[in-house]
Amino acid sequence: MSLSVRVITVSDTRTEETDVSGAYLRDAATEAGHTVLDKSLVKDDVYQIRKLLSAAIADPQTDVVLLTGGTGFSGRDSTPEAVRPLLDKEIDGFGELFRQISYDEIGSSTIQSRALAGLANNTLIFCLPGSTGACRTAWTRILSEQLDASHKPCNFVTVLKGRQQHQ
Repeated sequence: MSLSVRVITVSDTRTEETDVSGAYLRDAATEAGHTVLDKSLVKDDVYQIRKLLSAAIADPQTDVVLLTGGTGFSGRDSTPEAVRPLLDKEIDGFGELFRQISYDEIGSSTIQSRALAGLANNTLIFCLPGSTGACRTAWTRILSEQLDASHKPCNFVTVLKGRQQHQ
């Protein structure tokens, strides 16, 4: 089952030309057979992030939103603060598993990651760190399987199928 995906890069410094992480997520989703509806950049500002994410959540075509950036522990990193109030349900295991997997790659520095995921208006939202390596880790070790209807014993596509049957 092909899902409709939006990619949002949260950054005060990246441009379309320098947004390697967003490009990676767009390309990975496309290669997995999903439809990428949009790839956009937004400043690391709580209200700008919420505005763009709220529009994506309200769009009935959007199944998944992948955000990259703003999940760190310093400076203007504000993606979790922007996203968390919009969630109907948080997927606690995503952040936990991401940090567990990342520990093997970056050691105790993973403790500073505030990666999170959840469901809002029956749209899956994943907030990933801004580094391309972290996006690759999240995609290859978690998301590619969980966004694949054939993955057993369970996956997020079954949640979305249930949503589509009730609309």
